[in-house]
Amino acid sequence: MAGHSKWATTKHKKAAIDAKRGKLFAKLIKNVEVAARTGGGDVEGNPTLYDAIQKAKKNSVPNENIDRAVKRGSGAEAGGAEYQTIMYEGYAPGGVGLLVECLTDNRNRAAAEVRTGLTRSGGTLAEPGAVSYMFTRKGVVVVPKTDGLTEDDVLMAVLEAGAEEVKDEGETFEVISEATDLVEVRTALQAAGHDYDSAEASFIPSVEVPVDADGARKVFRIIETLEDSDDVQNVWSNVDVPDEVWAKLDEED
Repeated sequence: MAGHSKWATTKHKKAAIDAKRGKLFAKLIKNVEVAARTGGGDVEGNPTLYDAIQKAKKNSVPNENIDRAVKRGSGAEAGGAEYQTIMYEGYAPGGVGLLVECLTDNRNRAAAEVRTGLTRSGGTLAEPGAVSYMFTRKGVVVVPKTDGLTEDDVLMAVLEAGAEEVKDEGETFEVISEATDLVEVRTALQAAGHDYDSAEASFIPSVEVPVDADGARKVFRIIETLEDSDDVQNVWSNVDVPDEVWAKLDEED
């Protein structure tokens, strides 16, 4: 996962740019609506909805937008769309594997946009199963480093909740668990008084592909292109960007 978290941090900073914020808001609201439709509008009984709302709030989505999304999803208010989740697989230049998760009300449009986004940036669409076998679905909770919080503090809080490991990712800690233990891990952190940035099921690569600076630029370009699609919710890759390559890229910024 080397490079995954640093890229996630880079994306988080870019999300603060106003040009991207409207698009980010729309995707977060869609997540809330789908969670409410799937598990009901009661936050207490729907942990997926709870996490979707928390993520939206932490990204400054207005409360009224979140409330309307919950009402649409739960059927309390008209206007909700029938979204479906579709996973596409592909390759970025250099053989880097990509998993592209779409949340869409138009399967044909989503497929066309993913295919176009890949091919225009030098990537290719892959057959189902060609890439996914290199990834494992895990629960990932991102915890900011605040108030002298240490890796041991985080580990002590989540050890009995099913956490598998805690990773130091520079500005944050990542708590990895089975996807089914995600809610327990997040709840344990809250009980210990530790704030968190996000808690969601993610795909962790078991096989990574190292790249040089040029390769990293190509991978990031293709991810950005894909994420510009309103239908694309998440893009995961197995790119491995060595520290010296990150240093070079940082110098360019």
